Order: sequence, then structure tokens, then C-alpha cells
Amino acid sequence: MVEPTEHLLALKVMRLTRPTLISPQILTAEPKDVPQHSFEKILRGDATSVAGCETIAAGQFMLLPQSFGNIYLGETFSSYVCVHNCRAHPVSNVSVKADLQSNNSRVSLPIHADKTVPVTLNPEETLDDVIHHEVKEIGTHILVCEVSYMTPAGLETSFRKFFKFQVVKPLDVKTKFYNAETDDVYLEAQIQNITVGPICLEKVELESSEQYTVVSLNTLPSGESVFSSKTMLQPQNSCQFLYCIRPIPEIARDPSALKAANNIGKLDIVWRSNLGERGRLQTSQLQRCALEYSDLRLTVIEASSTVRIGEGFNFRCRVTNTSERSMDLLMSLNTKAKPGCGYTGVTEIALGPIEPGQMKEFPLTVCPVRMGLIVISALQLTDVFTKRKYEFDNFLQVFVVDEDYREDNFQLDKYVRYSSISTNSSIPQTV
Repeated sequence: MVEPTEHLLALKVMRLTRPTLISPQILTAEPKDVPQHSFEKILRGDATSVAGCETIAAGQFMLLPQSFGNIYLGETFSSYVCVHNCRAHPVSNVSVKADLQSNNSRVSLPIHADKTVPVTLNPEETLDDVIHHEVKEIGTHILVCEVSYMTPAGLETSFRKFFKFQVVKPLDVKTKFYNAETDDVYLEAQIQNITVGPICLEKVELESSEQYTVVSLNTLPSGESVFSSKTMLQPQNSCQFLYCIRPIPEIARDPSALKAANNIGKLDIVWRSNLGERGRLQTSQLQRCALEYSDLRLTVIEASSTVRIGEGFNFRCRVTNTSERSMDLLMSLNTKAKPGCGYTGVTEIALGPIEPGQMKEFPLTVCPVRMGLIVISALQLTDVFTKRKYEFDNFLQVFVVDEDYREDNFQLDKYVRYSSISTNSSIPQTV
């Protein structure tokens, strides 16, 4: 066995990274102080200072890497591998292999993939290549480089070198889910820069699962982003993004499927750091808060935003049986239960039997008696079999205007809330 010091080839591995930006350190002192002109002499000899303006920070300068530096999760690790023949005679059958080993995996990195057979290195010749790999795990990584060759005596010989480095997390992502009274789910994502330098968020998108669709709430009605053209984050600074997630119609119509559809999607984040290094991070599958429904669920599916006082207006409701038994329902809207509610129109409708997981729609008509924002409440559903009553309050809000109201001179936007009410209300939770 040939000892490492007697190998015919030399192996060098260097990490490829871009320079950093630094500013000159300005230190001055009065001539009567103890340092006197010592600081001034040091500034004159500093390569980052400008002649004649040593005490003025003229700007930033590029500094070549002095150490291995930090490698962040989602960045591309680039390395230069060089094998050099330092002997006076050719070395045949030279091949190089590189593996990147982490705590959970081992990845083979191709070197000279276009050359399928070993090569012969003449004296002072080199075999080199640049390898790239996107880092997808946090923790200790070991780059293992192995060189194989044939000695002049015809013996196959090889040696290996190990290069150890750490991969750290660049971003801290926190998510909060808010279950709306409808089937919508609102996701608030807070992204914090925990690197040592500023970064620019190039893309932050929520890739929904097959069960949901996503609407980004990070743009104005005009289509303009609520952020600046470049979302810059200084170290330890954060930025918040908001998304509305809606179930697809097939899931929304099936209460049991909606309750089981907890996978929302994944956040895809792309950023640039330092002098344009690109990083990409994708979260694991995000889970919505578990839905807990009572026996019945009420949803307003059609309603007007503004109505005139004294004129009856129609709206349409949908009731869903989320229990495990059949119900024969009787609906009543009792305005006497809440005096001063601002509308009249006591109505009773026999909805008939509804099987588990099924739904039924019905219309209602009320007449507002005062102007302003009124809240439709006191709707009661009674199960004829068990005599159990289910009450629903504040399930619709509508704005009432006077008789001279005209849409072309009224500037109020739609002031109506479509609600889905169950006897259990949703509570925002943090995931």
C-alpha cells in the first residue's frame, strides 16, 4: 500500500464563492492625544482608503474570501476539484469521484461526466472540474473526494480526502392559520432573515395542494404589490405575507371530505444574497387547523351589499347536515327575539328531511326599517324528531340607505359579509 506522502498525484479542493462588500474602518485622533498621528499613518497604508481622503469612507470595497464562510440551506454549494501530476513521468488510469455525505443521505457529485474512461496525466498536467450541488439539509456535511490511478508498477492505487462544513438555516418561517366563518382559510406567513447579511426576497409563493386554490392578498386592487419592487430584509428583520386558501368545489360540497382535507400546500421562497447568490427554500406540507362543526352549518350564498330602507330584499341560505343522523328541519326567523334589530319579516319554512352530509338551500326576505349597518340574526332551525333547536346569530350584515340612494354617487364599497355559522366558532391558531 502506498503511503499518502508517496502518492504520485496531488489533490486540491477549494470552495467557490463570491467576494463580500466591506467598508473601511475610520479611526482618528487629535495630535495632542496619546496615539497622535499613528491612526493617520495606518489609514494611509490601508488599501481601502482613498489617497488624500483617508478619513472619509468613500464607499464599499470587494473583499476576497478569507475563510470557508457560511453555507445556508437552499444555496448552491460550488467547489473546484483539481488533481495535479507532480511527478516526472505520466500517470495512467486517473479518475476522480466526489460524494457529499450528510446525516441522512449520501449524494454522488459528477466530475467530468463527459469522460467515461480514466485519463492519463502527463507531468505537470491537471484534471480539474467544478461541482455544484443545492444543499437541502441542515447540519454537518462531509465532501469525500477519492482519486484512483495506476502506478508505473501496474498497481491500482487510490486515496481519499475529507472536507467538513456546516449548513445553517437562512430564514425563520412562522405561519398562522385563521379559519374563516366560510370555508376559506387565511394564512399569514412571517419570514425573518437570520443570516449575517441583507437578502432580497425574489419570490414568495404558496403552492396549493390539489384540494385547494390560493389567492394572494399581497397586491392592491390595481395589481400593484403592497411591497416595494425589491423586498430587502436586513439581518433579523421580518416581512409578512397573506394568502386566502379556498377548497375546490368538489371538496366544499362534501363536509366529510372538507374536514379531512388538512393539507394546504407549501411555501416556495427564493432570495438573493451578497452579490447575487441565489437561494431557494421550500417548506414542508402546511397543515390547516382541524375543523370542528356542530350538527348543522348555515351559509349565506347570495345577498345584496346595499338595500333601500322600507324595501324588502332577498337573500339565499344553505344549511348543511354535518351530523351522522338524518334531520327533519323547520326554519324560523324571529325578529321579536331581538328588539331594535332594524328589520321585519318573521318567516317559517319547513325544509324537510336532510340526510347526513347533504345540504339544502332556501330563500328569505326581510324589510329594513332603519338606515345604517344592520345585522340579520335570530335564525332558528328545529329538528322535528328530537325537538332540538339550533340558533344562528350575526350570519349576515347589510348596509341600508335612504330612498334617494344612487349607485353612481355612493362611494361605499360592498359592505356585506357572507358567513358560515356553526354552533362552534373558529379560533385562530399558530402552526
